[in-house]
Amino acid sequence: MSTEEKNTADQQGEAREQSELLRIRRDKLRELQEAGENPFEITKYHVTAHSAEIKENYETMEGKPVSVAGRLMSKRGMGKAVFCDMQDGAGRIQLYVRIDELGEKAFVKFKKLDIGDIVGIEGEVFRTKRGEISIRAHKVTLLSKSLLPLPEKFHGLTDRETRYRQRYVDLIMNPEVRRTFEIRTRFIKHVREYLDARHYMEVETPVLNTISGGATARPFVTHHNTLNIDMYMRIATELHLKRLVVGGFERVYEIGRIFRNEGMDPKHNPEFTSIELYEAYADFHDMMDIAEGILSTAAKEILGGYEVEWLGAQIDLKPGWRRLTMIDAVKEYVGVDFGAVTDDAEAVAAAKAAGIDMDGVEQTWGRALYEAFDQKVEEQLIQPTFITMYPVEVSPLTKRSPQDSRLTERFELFINHAEFANAFSELNDPIDQRSRFEHEIALRDAGDEEAGMMDEDYINALMYGLPPTGGMGIGIDRAVMLLTNSDTIREVILFPTMKPLD
Repeated sequence: MSTEEKNTADQQGEAREQSELLRIRRDKLRELQEAGENPFEITKYHVTAHSAEIKENYETMEGKPVSVAGRLMSKRGMGKAVFCDMQDGAGRIQLYVRIDELGEKAFVKFKKLDIGDIVGIEGEVFRTKRGEISIRAHKVTLLSKSLLPLPEKFHGLTDRETRYRQRYVDLIMNPEVRRTFEIRTRFIKHVREYLDARHYMEVETPVLNTISGGATARPFVTHHNTLNIDMYMRIATELHLKRLVVGGFERVYEIGRIFRNEGMDPKHNPEFTSIELYEAYADFHDMMDIAEGILSTAAKEILGGYEVEWLGAQIDLKPGWRRLTMIDAVKEYVGVDFGAVTDDAEAVAAAKAAGIDMDGVEQTWGRALYEAFDQKVEEQLIQPTFITMYPVEVSPLTKRSPQDSRLTERFELFINHAEFANAFSELNDPIDQRSRFEHEIALRDAGDEEAGMMDEDYINALMYGLPPTGGMGIGIDRAVMLLTNSDTIREVILFPTMKPLD
């Protein structure tokens, strides 16, 4: 028998076994229903304690009655006493079920329960002879019947594709996955608390827009039936948030879903979560302080220290991160001093001489500088580094530098050659902004599907006056990847985008 034939036979055998297990469990459910004990008719169960609470407070809870509920994860012993592991929302705890405590009829019913069934237990807290904190069951109630068996005990659920498609099973079987999403929730809460303490106001802006703007990305397009118009799912929240600053809200932020019709790789998902924040009378230096503050304090408060491991590198998040202009970064890592070059042609030639691919991009000084950084420097930035002063060509919404009009007051934060934050001293000159939009339109007309569109209403808002403003976006998913040492964004999104099964 060939390997392919053996694999096919194994799969067919597993399918038959699964079908038989499903039949057995359905028969058990039918018996319960015929006996008037349908678990799916139960609407509520009174829970007085959870596993972690019992373990943490054993001294005061020993011998006390408790009512707990959760999923049966194992059963050991088939005589007159059975030990079980029950998993609830806080962890696991051992159950001790005896025939003389439960009664013969109830004990027989209990032994028919399957791994995966959800039960309610009334009993008392005690410690076994081996020292394990447990619950001695006096009453067991079947609350929900599991009709599909959980993955096999020792191999568990390890296939990544299956884990992402069936996250509910992943969460049942893999405690470290549960911890990842607990950290995610704690991080989002931390971000809110950090900004709220600085008098920022959380707001909500539209997900559907008639214009795609606020970033350089290909949008998802949908159709509004009543208005009979195409609409774009937002690729950023920037332009609406800055409208609010014009309106007088001096510090605003939004944590929300962003949608970009782009490729999928370990660091990108078509829908992701970001936070954007804007502060009047601040600049990009203030945004650097906030980005560093959010991530360093999150590591300290959630993980207990500044040292984290991510993608094989030891990262030090202790405050005091390096700040480096793009010109200085390219000079240090590539050996080309764009600060000493003024002519477009000379800059492009210098970039090509350094091995930079300039095909298909604007042949300008600014683009040559950016491509040199993007192609040669970014991959070398391991420890937290702010790269500042980006060229105008790649920063359509950013204020120009008063010292060099070819550059903008913008930074990106890189950790282990991945971007974590993008921030500007916001462009508030409506005339300059219009010309930047026109440049984006020209790029779009030339075939660039990621280029922005003209937003006349946003320019109209700027005409009323946007104060000097600092703004920033931080990717929530990537920050959680860092804090949980996850190697793909799919590990930190509960339900990542997946290609449909055939």
